[in-house]
Amino acid sequence: MRSPADRLPGTMPPVERVVPRFAAEPPQEGLPYGRWAQRLERELLAAWAELGDVPRDAGEPGEIVWYPDRGWHGRTYVPATATAGEYELYGYVRYVPPGEEGGEPRELTALVDFTDQTAAANPQWSLDLCDEVVGRWRGGDGETAAMTLVWGRPLVPGGAVVTAELDRDTVDQCELLESRFTLIAPDDYRGRLLEIKLWDRKGGQLAGESLYEGDEEETP
Repeated sequence: MRSPADRLPGTMPPVERVVPRFAAEPPQEGLPYGRWAQRLERELLAAWAELGDVPRDAGEPGEIVWYPDRGWHGRTYVPATATAGEYELYGYVRYVPPGEEGGEPRELTALVDFTDQTAAANPQWSLDLCDEVVGRWRGGDGETAAMTLVWGRPLVPGGAVVTAELDRDTVDQCELLESRFTLIAPDDYRGRLLEIKLWDRKGGQLAGESLYEGDEEETP
């Protein structure tokens, strides 16, 4: 058996923790517009109308803001946010993309929710984040990771790329598109929780936030 000194140049030793890294497809399209945006909007607003616990003062959602698409497990996710009174509507539309032979996206479904925790009410935030679990990944010893869709926008200037880190391992990243980003990454695995970080083009960290209240990382 070869000793560590005999490894071939460029090889790496086994990793300590096996998790899915960069499991999602990068964005394939620009931000939705035209008829496609209208079709997605209909799905989103229909889901909003079916929510049974919307506060009376929420009102109708304003202009919908779309975020970069990400593909995972045969589905494409297009997240969105909108202002509804003093609340924020957030959610996504999921669909099966066309195959190699072409055609139309199919099986469109939407999931939405709302929150009163908005960036306007929290000036200390450095990143405005939304997240939803979209699946599970089974690891060893019966452990599972929550595959989590994360989307949002930076609240500090100068950013270029956003990463998702699990115990300092980068598990996904997305370049900003019109100051918006979308990630799909494993969360809550073996007690490790996701951190979202904003970087400039020179690799300097500008901001960092946890998905969990009370776990925010201080902006350097």
